[in-house]
Amino acid sequence: MPAVQSMTGFASRDGALDGLTFQLDARSVNGRSLDVRVRLPAGYERFEPDVRKAIAATFKRGSISVTLSVRRAEAVTHYGVNHDQLNIYVDAIHTLAQSGSVAAPRADGLLALRGVIETPQEESVSTPDLSADLSSLLVALTDDRCAEGERIGAVVAELLDRIETLQRDIDGHPERQLPAIKARLMRQIEDLLEGSTGLSAERLHQEAALMATRADVREELDRLVAHVAAARALLAEGGPIGRKLDFLAQEFNRETNTICSKAPHHAITALGLDLKAVVEQLREQVQNLE
Repeated sequence: MPAVQSMTGFASRDGALDGLTFQLDARSVNGRSLDVRVRLPAGYERFEPDVRKAIAATFKRGSISVTLSVRRAEAVTHYGVNHDQLNIYVDAIHTLAQSGSVAAPRADGLLALRGVIETPQEESVSTPDLSADLSSLLVALTDDRCAEGERIGAVVAELLDRIETLQRDIDGHPERQLPAIKARLMRQIEDLLEGSTGLSAERLHQEAALMATRADVREELDRLVAHVAAARALLAEGGPIGRKLDFLAQEFNRETNTICSKAPHHAITALGLDLKAVVEQLREQVQNLE
C-alpha cells in the first residue's frame, strides 16, 4: 500500500568525486501541483533535464527545489622560480645600483616581482555523473515526506473521530427526539393561530410540515457519516490523496454550515460550531498532503 506523503520535506547528500567535493540539497513545500526548481553551478546545466525527469517520476505534488554546490578539493600547490626572468631583474637592478640610482634589492622584493614565481596551470575538470547521488537524494526526500505524512495522517484520523463523535452528539441530542420536535411544532402552530385569522386546517398542516422540513438535519448528518467513511477509505488507500481529501473537507464544511443554519435549538447550534472548528482543522491538515 502506498504511503501517505506530506508535501514538506528536506534531504541532503554530500561527497567527493573526481577531485571535487559536492553537496546536493532538496527541499519540498506545499504546492497546488508539481513545481520543480533546479539550481546548478556553471558547467552542470546538462543535468537539469535529468533532475526534472527524476522528480516528476517520483512525486505528484509539491514545490520542490534541488540545489547543487560544487567546489574543487584542496590540493597542495607547488611553486617554482623562473630563473631566466629573475636574472633579467637582477642584471637590471645591478646596473642601476652601480650608477647609485637604487639600493641593493632584498630577496623577498625580488620574489614579489611579476613573473618570478610560477604556479602550475589549472587543469580543466570534467563534470562528474551524479545520477546515483540524485537517486539517493530523492529516496531520502521521499522518506522524509512519508514520515511527515504519517504524522499528518494520524492527526487527520483523530479529527475524523471527533467529527464522527459530534455528528452522533447532534443526532442523539434530546432536541432532535420526537417529543421535543412535537412540542416545538405545537408552539409554532399556536403562534401561527394567534397571528392569523381564518387559517384552514390544510394550510396549517402545510405550514407545520414546512417548519419540520426546515429544521430537519437528517440528510446533512447522513452525508457526514458518508464523508467520514470516504475519508477513512482514502487514508487506508494511501498515495497522493491530498486533493481528494481537500474536496471532502469542502463537503464537510458545506454540511456543517447547513446544520448550523437549520439547527432547531441553540444547543445543537453550539455543537454545529464545534463541528465547524474541527472541520477547519481537518482542511488545514489535508492541504499539507500530496
